Amino acid sequence: MNAASRNGDTMFSDDFAYMRAAIALAEEAAAAGEIPVGAVVVDRETGEILGRGRNRREQDHSPTAHAEILAIEEAAKKRGSWRLSGCNLYVTLEPCPMCSGAIINARIDRVIFGAYDEKAGAVVSVQQMFSLPYNHKPRFTAGLLEEPCAAVLQAFFAGLRGKL
Repeated sequence: MNAASRNGDTMFSDDFAYMRAAIALAEEAAAAGEIPVGAVVVDRETGEILGRGRNRREQDHSPTAHAEILAIEEAAKKRGSWRLSGCNLYVTLEPCPMCSGAIINARIDRVIFGAYDEKAGAVVSVQQMFSLPYNHKPRFTAGLLEEPCAAVLQAFFAGLRGKL
């Protein structure tokens, strides 16, 4: 599926550069033996990356150490506020329910994700949390650089299957 917004969001050329930064973080996660998901939080006005995250559940022994959560936490600390309005989140895999809830609570304006998660995705695949009657509704773009995002995941899981 090509990158397409399901709610009228517009793509920008910088979106590709930020998604490539998230892919690099996913590759770091894979090298560390983590499920390869990477995320960056970007200030929409300045273009500065405020937060970076990669999955660290195994390393941190924490079920909440998802790429998005770690990127959001770093961005909030850097900004000095839990409110991340005026920010975009780029993530290589469609956010799960936990991460979608954090995105809503952080007031992130826009989410751009690469690969769809047919088993746990909470933006479009399994649930549509951003369309529920919460007090904040992030815009989103789905499928940006979907193929390279999915390829990192596929290579990781193929490697695991090869070890079994």
